Amino acid sequence: MTSTGVYQIDSKTKRSLDMLLMDRSNEFHELASAIGYSTKFSNWHEFILRFCLEFDDCFDMWSEKDNLGDHNRIHKCMTIMRQIGQGSSNIVQVTKLQNMAYRIAKDFKVMHDRL
Repeated sequence: MTSTGVYQIDSKTKRSLDMLLMDRSNEFHELASAIGYSTKFSNWHEFILRFCLEFDDCFDMWSEKDNLGDHNRIHKCMTIMRQIGQGSSNIVQVTKLQNMAYRIAKDFKVMHDRL
């Protein structure tokens, strides 16, 4: 993080994000809108990517049989779920956003590993 509070990403991460945006730009916009994050900021794509990666971490924690997770991780995951669900009128919309965040995170990880 820089002195201005903005995170700097490395070139490999930036290239992976740029490649992902070629196919999933609309999904980034939809997620940003759903969680109430403005697309006017210059680094909004990076914010949404971090959000998706954090959601993926939550999913990993939820799906582990033997690990209950610590209180802070559970609270963070519930906050993410609240952001995803806020304003949704049914579970289908929430599930769609969850799947979107999950796929963005998985696709990013694959691209990042290949570079």
